[in-house]
Amino acid sequence: MTRPLTISIGQHSERGLKETNQDFHGALIPNGSALALKGIAIAVADGISTSSVSHIAAESAIKSFLTDYYCTSDAWSVKTAAQRVISATNSWLHAETRRSQYASDIDRGYVCAFTAMVLKSCLAHIFHIGDCRVSRLAGCALEPLTDDHRINVSSQQSYLSRALGARPSAEIDYRTVPLQAGDLFILSSDGVHEHVSGTMVARAVKAHADDLDRAARLIVEEALRAGSRDNLTVQIVRIDAVPNGEAGDIMAEAADLTPPAIPQTGVLLDDYRILRELHSSSRSHVYLALDTPTDTHVALKVPSTDLRHDPDHLRRFMMEEWIARRLNSPHVLKALPHSRKRSHLYVVTELIEGQTLAQWMIDHPRPELETVREIAEQIAKGLRAFHRLEMVHQDVRPHNIMIDTAGTVKIIDFGSTRVAGVVESAPQTGCDDILGTAQYAAPEYFVGERGTWRSDLFSFGVIVYQMLTGQLPYGAEVPRTRSRAQQNLLHYVPASEINPQVPDWMDQALRKAVHPNPRRRYDAISEFTFDLRQPNPNLLKMARAPLAQRNPVVFWKCVSSILALAVALLLWRLTLHG
Repeated sequence: MTRPLTISIGQHSERGLKETNQDFHGALIPNGSALALKGIAIAVADGISTSSVSHIAAESAIKSFLTDYYCTSDAWSVKTAAQRVISATNSWLHAETRRSQYASDIDRGYVCAFTAMVLKSCLAHIFHIGDCRVSRLAGCALEPLTDDHRINVSSQQSYLSRALGARPSAEIDYRTVPLQAGDLFILSSDGVHEHVSGTMVARAVKAHADDLDRAARLIVEEALRAGSRDNLTVQIVRIDAVPNGEAGDIMAEAADLTPPAIPQTGVLLDDYRILRELHSSSRSHVYLALDTPTDTHVALKVPSTDLRHDPDHLRRFMMEEWIARRLNSPHVLKALPHSRKRSHLYVVTELIEGQTLAQWMIDHPRPELETVREIAEQIAKGLRAFHRLEMVHQDVRPHNIMIDTAGTVKIIDFGSTRVAGVVESAPQTGCDDILGTAQYAAPEYFVGERGTWRSDLFSFGVIVYQMLTGQLPYGAEVPRTRSRAQQNLLHYVPASEINPQVPDWMDQALRKAVHPNPRRRYDAISEFTFDLRQPNPNLLKMARAPLAQRNPVVFWKCVSSILALAVALLLWRLTLHG
């Protein structure tokens, strides 16, 4: 039985000696899959005393974070989702100030300090701007986990060096902290943490372990007695249990299902009539099926019999439909709406009538350059749909690309796809095994590095190269490399040498896309497809650069060979004269 992340929380806020309370705080503990995929969000914001509208900024920051964070894609990592939400709030607050009577005086505008913590799986993700604080209680000591963005002018005067809404773009501190059962975190405004000690906090929490709201109230009262003249807000978060394995309810329905027996023609499987087999591999079987209630043809995929007892394979199989439902692109295979209860584990998708890119390349051994560009641009659009959601396909190859009868290119088969948000929820699903096909896999996989979108770019570049030449840019050498040094020795065979129709400038684009070092590939897939259509002056300049700059390994090999030959010649002459 999977154990979910559980916490206890206590909160209290007061205006203190001030007329109004400009602090704002909140927490949201979701249920079901949202708990596993998005986590628990806690946040505190502190308005600044020089602004009469700062309380609006603080309230807006908390409400927008707790609402919008849970509206972001489940596929995104916590860092991406939270930072985009905070940045959007910052832009809105800054724009409100610019439109208001306080446009010339930011300190009187819509600004506030903001700190948030998202608890997901076994990590605390902390986001921080200003002088609110997250601390961890260790014994009787408060260990600050954030740095105050405050500049002290004197012992009596200081000001915020960073605040939400103060600038057009937000500079957000981010860090992660491992979670353990029993951990205690304190989120507080400066009116609290500048006036209470760790000993007092520990005593309050211990005395009221079953009523953390009361403990929070006692901490605020102690800060007031200690001379705090600011608003006071404190949140106490106790970690009661951390997940003990998989990501809870990510695929709750599928987790209870078992794969069906290999269906025979004519068999009815939950209102889907099996018509014939379309494809079979070591991982799965795909069938043409008729959805009898709607009288439409669909593709129905079931796990292979050899792997039906392999939990890792079934986990990846269950993820395929989850991934397909979150992608929205005409160049990615679509999962069909499913409203009926399933009796077995299978995936239903749209039926693509056409052929794989692998078959297309057999039928078109020397395609026109324009045709290759058109196919490449459609593949690129499909890959960008993955990458926008922090997904890496990891198995981009001709057999996983379909071209339908209308000429539309679609990426299929998501069994190897790595999803950042899911890996955070269930780290064991993010194993670094090479799940894709070796001849198209990027070099970094073979030295134990985790794949990124640039790894998909490499595979994509190999496919474009193969469409143009019928060969691979490095032959069969990439899978044999097991170190960076070996990969630096890989020899790229110019596509123009194999296919004279390929212009040199296009060949330079291919060379950059499939560079063994991922950091030397393109910064965006769109740059690659752009360079396939017109010469890139920078690449042409690089092509004309000296050999020592273009390929230092080959240069020094040549130098070494010349020196070796010179030494041999000198020794021969010495022998003759001796």
